[in-house]
Amino acid sequence: MKSIDALVRKAMEFKEKGLSEKEIGDELHLSPETVTWLLTRGVRGESPPQDIKIGWRSIGVFGSRMGFIAAAMTDVILEELEKRDLDVDSILGIAINGIPYATLVSEDMGKELVVFRPSHSRPEGGAFSSNYAGVDGKSVVIVDDVLSTGETIRGAIRETQEAGGQVILTVVLVNKTDRDDVDGVPLRALIRARGIA
Repeated sequence: MKSIDALVRKAMEFKEKGLSEKEIGDELHLSPETVTWLLTRGVRGESPPQDIKIGWRSIGVFGSRMGFIAAAMTDVILEELEKRDLDVDSILGIAINGIPYATLVSEDMGKELVVFRPSHSRPEGGAFSSNYAGVDGKSVVIVDDVLSTGETIRGAIRETQEAGGQVILTVVLVNKTDRDDVDGVPLRALIRARGIA
């Protein structure tokens, strides 16, 4: 996706397949506001929102490359746990792009794997997959690919707390914000990408 026209075409393809703007944003690693602008092409005369397109396909096409990234995430998690004198029971992966990283991190650390599916009808809600570990009474580290607006991670934090778990850290591949925490939970990223205006 090197051009705006290519992003528009891809957004339109996803829209025609029935994906919501939030789901399209997740697929393209763009904010929902940017997706809305792409789909309407600024019909209302507004200029495009400031956003950064993140693409990590060259990593995602090979499990070994994702393993290298997950190893770096594991290292960051261990560093933060030691610094804060904390222990973790479970690694929570946010569907869909956080799950492969969380799976590899949980394997590296010998911890349980939790899978969280965000709700696309309730932006800050979702559900835990019953095929994986639960969070009740557990200390949890959330793993995802990209933090844009933070809505998805906020939902995962809230749902984890409501289910009796405690989120002690969030780790992402790319942080597109200037945040160092999400709702009071420390946030670490392997890469921080921000536009400079």
